[in-house]
Amino acid sequence: MSDNRDKSPTGSWLFKFLHKIVPMSFESSASPGIHAKAAAAAAAEAAEAADALSVQLPTDKELVLKVIPMPADCNANGDIFGGWVMAQVDLAGSVVPARHVGGRLATVAVNQFIFKQPVRVGDILSFFASLTRIGTTSITVQVEVYAERFHSQGRYIKVTEASLTYVAIDDFGKPRKIAGT
Repeated sequence: MSDNRDKSPTGSWLFKFLHKIVPMSFESSASPGIHAKAAAAAAAEAAEAADALSVQLPTDKELVLKVIPMPADCNANGDIFGGWVMAQVDLAGSVVPARHVGGRLATVAVNQFIFKQPVRVGDILSFFASLTRIGTTSITVQVEVYAERFHSQGRYIKVTEASLTYVAIDDFGKPRKIAGT
């Protein structure tokens, strides 16, 4: 059985069908440079939005971690997984209480976690932590995360804030008293 249909790309029934539906997809009547102008306008708008969100880094908290998320840390939307950010916050949050506990500690609670802005591949994330409460066996920490966007170096936006509680534990995983409390 022979196939008499045209095999050339421009002669195919699909090409002709799509060309009728979307005639500008192959030939554009738009003036040259219009796409560059639109891209420049979008970049200017993004820079203006970043300026509006730009903040100073905290001076009353300690910088405990800096990290750059990579493509493997993305969700299906192209943003960084919230769970990845949570894991980094948990690590950063444990730095300050580890100095006070004098031994093992474990995360016992995530009291509050707020995602304020999306985190993107290539952002330089800075994690700042401070103690908010020292109890008999537990320590509560406030963690704030700031992103320095890849294309706007030197400007920071707050992307996450959280409050976590850690408990001092003994060799058997049981809560123990924090020295000096």
